[in-house]
Amino acid sequence: MWVRTRAVVASGVVLVVLAALGIWIAIRQMGGQLRLPLSTRTCTVQADGRVVLDADQMANAATIAAIGIQRKMPDQAVVVALATAYQESGLRNLAGGDRDSVGLFQQRPSQGWGTPEQIRDPRYAARKFYTALKKVRGWEQMRVTDAAQKVQRSAFPEAYEKWADESEVLTRALVGHATGAVACTVGRDPVMRGEAAASALTRGLALDWGLAGVADLTGLTVPAADERRGWRYAHWLVSHAQDHGVKRVRFGDLEWTARDGTWNRTDDAPAAGRVVAEVFAEA
Repeated sequence: MWVRTRAVVASGVVLVVLAALGIWIAIRQMGGQLRLPLSTRTCTVQADGRVVLDADQMANAATIAAIGIQRKMPDQAVVVALATAYQESGLRNLAGGDRDSVGLFQQRPSQGWGTPEQIRDPRYAARKFYTALKKVRGWEQMRVTDAAQKVQRSAFPEAYEKWADESEVLTRALVGHATGAVACTVGRDPVMRGEAAASALTRGLALDWGLAGVADLTGLTVPAADERRGWRYAHWLVSHAQDHGVKRVRFGDLEWTARDGTWNRTDDAPAAGRVVAEVFAEA
């Protein structure tokens, strides 16, 4: 009887292990498709297609795109980078993963990507990805999944392609090819307010874009040499609204407000060639 009981227990353990392995494989193959429901603080991107992300995902996507533009990478590189981060982490800056994988792209310290602390920095991780992609001969002519696989060397080389369409929509918006394309709903209790929020936005612009915005206690102004650049910065500001306390963004004759979560016409347009962001006042 004791031997039989042990055999039954052992069989149960094996089944549990196999089930867990099956779930892990399914998650890897599905990438970010197997997720918890989005929070109420969502961002909708509409640019010849529609993508819905939560606030953290949107902020990460905006930073990935900005780093690509800052490094003078073509738009297709941003598509590949976003599809890769979609698959590897669901556009989330993960603290861990398979073996020693870390961060948005699940890069591994043991494979020379950097220290865990470095890789957890979204800007560092994005720069490393673009550097590696640039070394791939002919990546511009490859399918998204093939270009991504040359960098990532994943056990699921076809998995990146499922995110190509979403990544193209995000790229069109974030590189400035679309007008008023990123609209986020922000909670009533932002992470920061006032001078701290304005300072954080200024630092973020410098790190993501290499720009020096003009900040004050209520927000900041960003110079934009042309309409495309203006929408790049405006969409970036809205993408970071939740984590940087942005209350209002204006460019041209349109404005986004945290209250409405949408872009609308405004009579209070800023001067030409300027993107203006207003942060939540001190409580």
